[in-house]
Amino acid sequence: MIIRPRRSALFMPAPNQRALAKACTLAADALVLDLEDSVAPEQKAFAREQAVTALQANAYGNSECVIRINACGSDWWHDDVYAVARSNADAICLAKAETVEHIEMLVSCLQQSGAPATLPVWIMIESALGVVNVEQLACHPRVEVVVMGTTDLAKELRVAHTLDRSGLLYSLSKCILAARLGGADILDGVHLDLNDEHGFEHICRQGRDLGFDGKTLIHPKQLSAANRYFAPDESDVVYAKKVIAAWQQAQRDGKGVAVVDGKLVECMHVDEASRKLALVEGIKQLHNSSEE
Repeated sequence: MIIRPRRSALFMPAPNQRALAKACTLAADALVLDLEDSVAPEQKAFAREQAVTALQANAYGNSECVIRINACGSDWWHDDVYAVARSNADAICLAKAETVEHIEMLVSCLQQSGAPATLPVWIMIESALGVVNVEQLACHPRVEVVVMGTTDLAKELRVAHTLDRSGLLYSLSKCILAARLGGADILDGVHLDLNDEHGFEHICRQGRDLGFDGKTLIHPKQLSAANRYFAPDESDVVYAKKVIAAWQQAQRDGKGVAVVDGKLVECMHVDEASRKLALVEGIKQLHNSSEE
């Protein structure tokens, strides 16, 4: 088993040709070419063209390439879906997903546009209604990744962007539970203050401890910390290997439990150790054991 890492998902404004070119050199697990918030209405058509051209060039190595489209029912979303269908995108990200009907509309439009039937769907949860309905959304069979849109969500909930994110904790945890229920990955929202390195690292640690698989980013300078915090460190890897070795020995001895460093080890601990090692292997394969 190898897990596809999604420690870092960097949003790239699709009309910004310089940014798209720079992305070829970045150690981002995922690149999200944006047609929505970062694109002015008069640039929407150009953004679509740029996103398709960039992905058809196959210049981003093994990084997962995603296109974020505008919300269902907007003036641009149908043309966005058609553009993604003829691109080489690895997934399509739907902004402001709120109901299962939104996903069904998207899947139907993808089918009509000739997109691969297996094209994964990412959904943005960025409203109160999205949080309320997140269990149904995350359990949809086409949904592979849930993304928290914490900027819009905080605005709608009228909560401040504090370091402990106390006003968002219920929503974040509810969405994590829903993602796990649906078997989807889930990514934490962006951190807007690019000069707040301490705060960014604090929130990365918090997001990891809450259960997120990775973090969405708005600038390449945030990549290193996100990749570090959402990956097993060396001590995690060493311990995981010890757990698996001890468990295998216990199985040979006909025992149902093992002890590692004075701690009881059961099957669930072996599963988690195996998951961590699979993630490490996925990271090595994605970036050829080299990161910026």
